[in-house]
Amino acid sequence: MSSAATRATGPDHLWSVDEHLEDILTTVRPLEPIELNLLDAQGCVLVEDVTVPVSLPPFDNSSMDGYAVRVADVAGASDEFPAVLDVVGDVAAGQADLLHVGPGQAARIMTGAPLPPGAETVVPVEWTDGGLGEGPVTGMRARSLAPEGAEGHVHVYRSAEARAHVRAKGSDVKAGDRALEAGTVLGPPQIGLLAAIGRGTVRVRPRPRVVVVSTGSELVQPDEQLGSGQIYDSNSFALTAAARDAGAIAYRVGAVADDAETLRSTIEDQLVRADLMVTTGGVSVGAYDVVKEALSHVGDEDEEGAGVEFRKLAMQPGKPQGFGSIGPDHTPLLALPGNPVSSYVSFELFVRPAIRALMGLDDVHRPTTRATLTAGSALTSPKGRRQFLRGTYADGAVTPVGGAGSHLVAALAHADALIVVPEDVESVEPGTEVEVVLLG
Repeated sequence: MSSAATRATGPDHLWSVDEHLEDILTTVRPLEPIELNLLDAQGCVLVEDVTVPVSLPPFDNSSMDGYAVRVADVAGASDEFPAVLDVVGDVAAGQADLLHVGPGQAARIMTGAPLPPGAETVVPVEWTDGGLGEGPVTGMRARSLAPEGAEGHVHVYRSAEARAHVRAKGSDVKAGDRALEAGTVLGPPQIGLLAAIGRGTVRVRPRPRVVVVSTGSELVQPDEQLGSGQIYDSNSFALTAAARDAGAIAYRVGAVADDAETLRSTIEDQLVRADLMVTTGGVSVGAYDVVKEALSHVGDEDEEGAGVEFRKLAMQPGKPQGFGSIGPDHTPLLALPGNPVSSYVSFELFVRPAIRALMGLDDVHRPTTRATLTAGSALTSPKGRRQFLRGTYADGAVTPVGGAGSHLVAALAHADALIVVPEDVESVEPGTEVEVVLLG
């Protein structure tokens, strides 16, 4: 545990949001780098700069289907006085043996094909008769259907400047350039670039594996029949989806009943596939809050330094929180409240930054901005607590959604921002500028 966790605080100490987050980020360390195949590296973070080994494109090539010609041979060409050139053959993409284009000659060239020796420019096929002698055409006939198109004569009706419709060697990136910087998250365009420059593997920090466990004997899985006093388990689905959205590989464990030994056994079984454990529910002061019961003394049986500390935070929602490490590898564990809004807000404030820290990212936080509060009446907030209210943000203004209740799942589903009310503010009037955490 970090120094923040081991300092003398006492059971009644009220932690600030910033203290709790600092403790988490001080403890969580980026995962060790590994070499992965490109597609396996999607969503991972580069740990080293990638240098271009070969220019892209690696040769001058045509950006059009047309004819490779010399500039002088088509100078002054028009509909009335077309240039007539001898067609010496085809140049296709991937072709190794190139034709030579001499004076008065043209080579039929395909998009992506190398510019042949002697040629200086490319005339689009739409500026020619396609070798058919029947005026301008709209495209080439397939070679298999009209092999004679690769020989004979072609009429060109427009002139072309030097290197028109030619993609120059190295016009995208040059050999020796830095293609990607360390710290880059690899998405589809980055993986495409790596493949284009010939990289089949890359050194990255792997995506963290996050196991989400919900607790509560009242929880029933979706699609099952609800009994008396039961509710559907929504937290594990929301938090697993949130972990994946943050960049993790997330595993959802079905709700565990309110039994401390069952919960401990479940968590121990899941450690083998976890870089981070997240529980939801059972962290308050009730007689059935089994997460506290199961994990408060887990360090007594594990290696020195392991253990989970349960805290009260000066925030609303989400006052009860737990944080520590468990198991022989000191796997970080964050214990979140069970109310749906409390658990989700807690995830955004504490778990998401932890996941991003495991990935090795420098910026682990959601973006924030200032916005004007639009509301029908003043917002109230408990003294000494930092409140996070759901809201919708647009065009510099933010509007509250739903009330302050920590059970209001429907309101949360329509929110794309959190309105932050500081600890020393008890009322916020409409028109006031407030801090907003953007969730989208």
